[in-house]
Amino acid sequence: MNNAELQALKEKYVASGAASPNNQFADRAENAEVWDADGKRMIDFAGGIGVLNVGHRHPKVVAAVKAQLDKVMHTCQTVMPYAPYVQLAEKLCKISPVTGDSAKACMFNAGAEALENAVKIARCATGRHGVICFDGGYHGRTLMTLAMTGKVTAYKYDFGPMPGGVFRAQYPIPYHGISEEDSLESLKMLFKTDIPAKDVAAIVIEAVQGEGGFYIAPPSFMQALRKLCDEHGIALIVDEVQSGFGRTGKMFAVEHSGVKPDIITMAKSMAGGMPISAVVGNAKMMDASGPTSLGGTYSGNPLSCASALAVMDIFEEEKILEKSVALGKKLEQRLTQWQETFEHVDFVRNLGPMAAFELVKDKQSRDPDADMAGALVKKCKEKGLILLNCGLWGNSIRFLMPITIQDDVLEEGLSIVEESLKEL
Repeated sequence: MNNAELQALKEKYVASGAASPNNQFADRAENAEVWDADGKRMIDFAGGIGVLNVGHRHPKVVAAVKAQLDKVMHTCQTVMPYAPYVQLAEKLCKISPVTGDSAKACMFNAGAEALENAVKIARCATGRHGVICFDGGYHGRTLMTLAMTGKVTAYKYDFGPMPGGVFRAQYPIPYHGISEEDSLESLKMLFKTDIPAKDVAAIVIEAVQGEGGFYIAPPSFMQALRKLCDEHGIALIVDEVQSGFGRTGKMFAVEHSGVKPDIITMAKSMAGGMPISAVVGNAKMMDASGPTSLGGTYSGNPLSCASALAVMDIFEEEKILEKSVALGKKLEQRLTQWQETFEHVDFVRNLGPMAAFELVKDKQSRDPDADMAGALVKKCKEKGLILLNCGLWGNSIRFLMPITIQDDVLEEGLSIVEESLKEL
């Protein structure tokens, strides 16, 4: 079926809330390239929203999934466990920088599930109920994680009252007038106005905001958060769903600050395109809830665990973190050139290849220009490039191409962005 035929089916049978605005349909993909149902080639700078750090259909991931298909597809690991689950738990515990003498892990299906369960674990471990998150943060689309998410459109729109017990502080973005001191003061003010520190189970933060705009929490701010949590007996949960698995030049973005959280949530690029997420944390905290209190029918399914184990091997064998650092330097250089060249490109930022810039009406006012961001994404698509905008104001352009992208494909994609900026 071609794009037009598939579009007709989509309009007739797919709920509008779940439908993509894109009228192209992916037919096949390899590394950083996708071909649609009409055979048109697209360069992928979105990576399935940060899922494909090792590229589309990495041969070792494909081989691992095929091999697992010949053994076990499903038992539900709480009914009858299987080797890939416990082997993956071991690997994750060894690479995750969490507090305590030892770590433990449990697997789920998606980032939102990981966040939901991280909150459950923190509440059980601390005996408290409150959860503090940050403006612009994104943690998922379930009702609890929507309550934690700090952006209304398009995630919370029309879904009614959100679960209680969630409070929000300012995320430090000096470019937008919010200093580290402002953010810390907003946290302390919450303790005075909304919830006492003794009732807070967890503070949840993205070391680099994903959907919120690729804003980077300064190391000093992360260190101050760690100190605040220690002072009040609060669990520090770092959401690495989008920033983890090499996206920032280290396995996890929090490593840039030297801070060890109590709990880390992860998903997306963890398994090269297969659906899986995990919660890894301080063993004492992770064991706080009773037997079979965590899990789900498909949580940590054998195929996804096998895929995640293959991704771990790829990181070692192909030096993915070194490639990530090199890609970050290339992006930083190119985006900085654009900021110097184009009057509407401002506030270039990156942590490794987790890079972004803002489109503004002018650099003096810094007023966000979401319309231009939308126009840029559209123009790039017409020229054969998949690109995403993000942010509280919708004016940030983010880059999530596979870390394994070939040099010539990277240059082709960046040239499309540059050409489109010139035309706009």
